[in-house]
Amino acid sequence: DTPGFIGNRIGTFGMVNILNNVKKLDLTVEEIDELTGPIIGSPKSATFRTSDIVGLDTTVNVATGIYDNCPNDEFRDTFKLPEYIYKMIENNWLGSKTDGGFYKRIKDENGKSTILSLGLETLEYSPVKKVSFETIRKARKISKVLDRFSVLIEGQDKAGQFYRFNFGTMFSYIQNRIPEISNELYRIDDALRAGFGWKNGPFQIWDSIGIKKGVEIMESLDYKPADWISDMISNNIDNFYKVENGLTNYYDISTKSFIPKPGQDSLIILNNLNKSSIVWENSDSLISDIGDGIINLEFKTKMNTLGQGVLIGINKAVDLAEKNFKGIVIGNEGSHFSAGANLGAIFMAAAEQEYDEINLAIKFFQDSMMKLRYSSIPVIAAPHGLTLGGGCEVTMHCDKAVAYSESYIGLVEVGAGLIPGGGGCKEMALRASKKFSKNDVELNVLQEYFMNIGMAKTSTSAYEAIDLGYLQPNNDTIVMNKNHQISIAKKHAILMADYGYLPPFKSKNIKVLGKQALGTFMVGTDTMKAGKYISEHDQKIANKIAYVISGGDLSQATLVSEQYLLDLEREAFLSLCSERKTLERIQHILKTGKPLRN
Repeated sequence: DTPGFIGNRIGTFGMVNILNNVKKLDLTVEEIDELTGPIIGSPKSATFRTSDIVGLDTTVNVATGIYDNCPNDEFRDTFKLPEYIYKMIENNWLGSKTDGGFYKRIKDENGKSTILSLGLETLEYSPVKKVSFETIRKARKISKVLDRFSVLIEGQDKAGQFYRFNFGTMFSYIQNRIPEISNELYRIDDALRAGFGWKNGPFQIWDSIGIKKGVEIMESLDYKPADWISDMISNNIDNFYKVENGLTNYYDISTKSFIPKPGQDSLIILNNLNKSSIVWENSDSLISDIGDGIINLEFKTKMNTLGQGVLIGINKAVDLAEKNFKGIVIGNEGSHFSAGANLGAIFMAAAEQEYDEINLAIKFFQDSMMKLRYSSIPVIAAPHGLTLGGGCEVTMHCDKAVAYSESYIGLVEVGAGLIPGGGGCKEMALRASKKFSKNDVELNVLQEYFMNIGMAKTSTSAYEAIDLGYLQPNNDTIVMNKNHQISIAKKHAILMADYGYLPPFKSKNIKVLGKQALGTFMVGTDTMKAGKYISEHDQKIANKIAYVISGGDLSQATLVSEQYLLDLEREAFLSLCSERKTLERIQHILKTGKPLRN
């Protein structure tokens, strides 16, 4: 029981160290936040925005508490905040709760919002400026955050200078907190990941560049390594962690040996699997044997987007499992399950009017989803984080989803000027058909699903995904601990296989409502267009969704097959690929990461 416990002691030090040295480093508020945000695996709020969110007064209180109660801390004076902080307190610039802190949002005479940042020398606000560093540009090319640090510390610009200072002081600080605040170094990493949202803890960051390199950076700042660090180096130990037999081992200072990190026995850590577990791989996907007759399919693309390489991996996984294994888990340990289809490939083909190529690609996507649905072995999806577009379609076509509670699931293709083309519209029509009850108003159920697709509704949790129809309440499972997700998914696959799994019957009796639903939906989109709630292109996309989910302009309610709906879906998708405004939307997303309303 020490002041600030573990998380606040280390996390607050990181913040106040920057507050005290930002002027010396000749960096602005927005530059610091660019350097300390997602590029190093921290939340988007980074440093100054985090202070605005929690309140500058809270930051001051925590720092003061540590200063007052830690008289022997070698960095104690760092917790004394600079004069400009107290000037901000005096001005009541506390952050979001006072409408002004390090950042401030204002509206001009036209009602347009503008974000201003505070100049720490002048204490005056000015529009936020775009930040660019060559070191960050190089690091962004590396998808795995932990592999970026060796590049960041070698930068020859102000960014590289900042990282050497920031990590050097952090390494010096954390080495002396053992055993003061924790006997085990892994607890410090766990506390910062859980409490401050860091993707990697400080010892993991140090580990990624090597202990010796970290000491070199410390010594360049006139900090000396702790005795136990020097002892590790003298014994030719250059890492705090190592993997043995699929388990993460940490260096224990008291025994001077590596000990397995507790609580791993029931986990499956994909990153810890050795190369002998790899069954098959290509540049975009990886199939691993995770034991007991189950294989795991992992996507390896940026944001785990779905392209031809991933679809080939899906087909290969099913083929291998049907011959030699009992089941499949589709999961990964990245930040997101999948951000959807590879829009870049679609844009290039559409711009060159290669519509036959797009048609074949969408057909391959649809066939891959149907192969998942009707394979002879159980397939379990493990969605987490962003599970959008194609990622949502993959999840819906698996036998079961073991979803992490913080999953953001949705069919969001309308934002790119398209409709779900990998079986998403078909699947929502199928699920609506299953919910139709005798003497019930069937149109209401279908309309709800139509609105979810047309408005690109995305769940804010796995529980809301059930309400939106993306997950099924009596079939799918939600887990609260992401570390257990893959192992729980594997257990479900084994259970289904051992109980004599049989694939579902191919649906040929999906009830679609035809013109009854189509007319209602089109009147609705026309009304929204007339009220200027949606654009003309929004209306066109919504009408395409309505056409597919209604089963076309059939004169009455009819029973149709899945393939019938897939063909309608593919036709509608292709027609939108030829629209200029769709290409503008895709291009805007690729450039900015944000949807365009045109």
